[in-house]
Amino acid sequence: MFLAVSIVCDDYFLPSLEIISECLGLSQDVAGATFMAAGSSAPELVTAFLGVFVTKGDIGVSTILGSAVYNLLGISAACGLFSSVVSRLSCWPLFRDCLAYTICVAAVLAMISDNVIYWYESASLLLIYGCYILVLCFDIKINQYLMKKFSPCCMRFTKAMEENAEQQPLVGWREESGPLICQQSRTDSGIFQDELDYSQLSTSLHGLDEISKDHPSVFTMPEADMKRILWVLSLPIITLLYLTIPDCRRQFWRNWFMVTFLISAAWISAITYVLVWMITIAGETLGIPESVMGLTLLAAGTSLPDTVASVLVARKGNGDMAMSNIVGSNVFDMLCLGIPWFIKTAFINTSGPIEVNSGGLTYTAISLVCSVVFIFLAVHLNGWKIDKKLGAICLVLYLVFTTLSILYELGIIGNNPTRVCGN
Repeated sequence: MFLAVSIVCDDYFLPSLEIISECLGLSQDVAGATFMAAGSSAPELVTAFLGVFVTKGDIGVSTILGSAVYNLLGISAACGLFSSVVSRLSCWPLFRDCLAYTICVAAVLAMISDNVIYWYESASLLLIYGCYILVLCFDIKINQYLMKKFSPCCMRFTKAMEENAEQQPLVGWREESGPLICQQSRTDSGIFQDELDYSQLSTSLHGLDEISKDHPSVFTMPEADMKRILWVLSLPIITLLYLTIPDCRRQFWRNWFMVTFLISAAWISAITYVLVWMITIAGETLGIPESVMGLTLLAAGTSLPDTVASVLVARKGNGDMAMSNIVGSNVFDMLCLGIPWFIKTAFINTSGPIEVNSGGLTYTAISLVCSVVFIFLAVHLNGWKIDKKLGAICLVLYLVFTTLSILYELGIIGNNPTRVCGN
């Protein structure tokens, strides 16, 4: 299932995302915070609907809030440790997404503090996300205004980066010698309009005029021995995806990119569902407590598409897109709670609110806010770049947070007695 998610993301999801971004003229970070976050967070949306309409429990709230720390620290650690490219980051996108996420977390925690959700509360959650999208629409202008008005130090930092990029133009995706640093400029309105900075998720998009031949078929056998073994093992998955998803990297299917995006998001949800089911069975077989499973394996399992997508774009040097997907997917997860809540309270069950359990609310609030602050400070202290040092810092922070969470859930620290089913 892990292999299947990586194939869907690499061969279908990310190429379709890039064509969408090209058509709309989106910058890397905006694309990562919107379409990429929405597609890779499709499992959380399905989980939220299941929790509201099928199980009628708190599965959506617990899954989304419980995996938030992993999304921020765990995926950031994966991007830093598994990427050979050192990617530069911009100040504004990370600050914008962290601020939006903090507001969303505060809104959700305020809503569930009284254990009931009313229609106007869920509508306000959708309104917050609408404002976030509106800010993204005018992202470049807001960025330039704020940098000139309130942050001269960031302006100097940005100019220094651009001057350094002009003196040492690096195209890391075209060279494979030594550790690479990909500098990115956000003065352009789109990721495909700057000759040096355009996204390199796929070699067949902006460079169509430079590449005369069509993209090779997915059935083309790799040359390296290990890749051949992996290709043979994944051939059933490749065949199934080939028959069900149009490959928009090929000229014939290029105009079907929205269909590719939607079907690949659906496949990501289905594969993640099976993956989480397998993890749950394995955890029960090994006798791992449910609270520990939810904070570790299940949190990582539901966030696997975000992890794979972020690592893939980080390996191509698109740091802003990776970080915006990490934080932006958490913002979208909060929207995942608002949609089913609003549908049920406004159209289906208008007589009363939805009841939710706000147990452990204080610890959840502290964990989420601290994780946002820590990731922002870690990136700042690391010189606004994604590298193995940042990955190691985020990994240590994630292990610390997870250990404290497990101890709290098991009742070892704090006054949170362990609850057993049926008692």
